[in-house]
Amino acid sequence: MPRRLIKRFMPDEATIKEHPHLSKLGSALHNPNLWHLNRNSVSLAFLVGIFCAFLPIPMQMLVAAILAILIHSNLPISVGLVWITNPLTIPPIFYFTYLVGSWLLGHPVNDQEFTLSMEWISEQLSHIWWPLLFGSLVCGVVFSIASYFIIRGLWAWQVGRNWRRRKQAREQLPPNDE
Repeated sequence: MPRRLIKRFMPDEATIKEHPHLSKLGSALHNPNLWHLNRNSVSLAFLVGIFCAFLPIPMQMLVAAILAILIHSNLPISVGLVWITNPLTIPPIFYFTYLVGSWLLGHPVNDQEFTLSMEWISEQLSHIWWPLLFGSLVCGVVFSIASYFIIRGLWAWQVGRNWRRRKQAREQLPPNDE
């Protein structure tokens, strides 16, 4: 079952309930349906987590947790998938979303030399914020919907494969003569 593989990488319930930002959700975290592993909750968790990973905002984990609670997806997977955008992947992912947003909006791409200073960031942010935000939302919607259907399909395929294997194993057993 895909459940075994997912449980191996999933954070435990206590870790999430004790997280400083997520603990603000209080008793909503005690809903047992947020911790179930089934095709629906996992595919919805991918929808939520990947969408939130593309949001260029702070506290993506809190947004993912709130959305997971609202649509009853698996909370640990929703929150964990936000880490697709981590300090190593944020620059290429958000540059890609900026390019997508610029292309969709018909804006010219701002190819300025990067300088790590607050002055440069505040000056450039006024030019890139709308294409970045728009591209992030478009990519978040597209990739989250695609992942939702991919996970549902993979889950159904895995369950069907396991059923076929068990059926073949039963057919290979010698008949039981009583």
